[in-house]
Amino acid sequence: MHHRVRVATLMLHATLAVAAALASACERDTARAGARAAASDTAASSAAAAPAAPPPATVLRDDFGDTLTPSAAPRRIVSLNPATTELFFALGAGDRLVGRTHFDRYPAAALRVPDLGNGMRPNVEAVLGMRPDLVVLYASGENRDAAARFRAAHVPTLSLRVDRIADFRRTVAMLGVVLGDTAAARAVVDSVSRTLARVRSATASLPRPATFWKAWDDPVIAIGGGSFLTELVEIAGGRNIYGDDPRPSLDVTVEDVIRRDPDVVLAGPEAAARMRAAPAWQALRAVREGRVAIVDTTLIGRPGVRLGEAAVSLAHLLHPGAVP
Repeated sequence: MHHRVRVATLMLHATLAVAAALASACERDTARAGARAAASDTAASSAAAAPAAPPPATVLRDDFGDTLTPSAAPRRIVSLNPATTELFFALGAGDRLVGRTHFDRYPAAALRVPDLGNGMRPNVEAVLGMRPDLVVLYASGENRDAAARFRAAHVPTLSLRVDRIADFRRTVAMLGVVLGDTAAARAVVDSVSRTLARVRSATASLPRPATFWKAWDDPVIAIGGGSFLTELVEIAGGRNIYGDDPRPSLDVTVEDVIRRDPDVVLAGPEAAARMRAAPAWQALRAVREGRVAIVDTTLIGRPGVRLGEAAVSLAHLLHPGAVP
């Protein structure tokens, strides 16, 4: 199972299956009452306004179905999800992080945050030792026990999966509520959305090469239609040969990939080198013809604030020169 943990953590095929249940502010009811006394030499009037009712508390629901009602903005955050670590920095809260995973390498300031492991089945005692007032987990089944233990220790906890671009947007909105800065959250979403729209527009009329995204070697794991990575391929002007499978990733055989005959293979630097050197893959036309494109996994491997940059990078691989 080691390869599945690593793929899930690095690629973050994951995300928010339950949208935040955000409550709106209540209306203020104002009532005035008047009394007038009749007297021979005096008249008086008065009016009183009823006090405003407090707005209802905002309740967030995460992917494990657990709820969080933010009060004061957290000051000591442990983010065990690389995508949310990037988001905290983008939202101006990077200086509040007191724990991260060892896959969190962007921005450079994240490297100064204490490394608490790979984010899967975390060391609960080590995390609690950082005295967090918020823990954000990757919502994998392997982290359910840790989430329950953090909550039992009365530590506010959010477990989030981000599989789709729409889920990224909801995650940003949720973190904006938690941090008390919804304006910054909207700015991040708007910036990413504009870049994605620009890439989609530039590639809309171009041919769509059939694309195989190889995420792992043994077993061979392909990116499926349930991943944000397939969305990025489509925005960049390609067509994932496994895009018809609803799973974020899936085991495939070399024979099936050969049968589907992709025009382009996407892979990380090491995976691409191994693929080119493996005799079994020489039967794949794209390998024989040198169409194995190397993706920047540090940029593309997570649905974070650089989704727009990731789409531009893929467009450069699939359609060189189409996107400035």
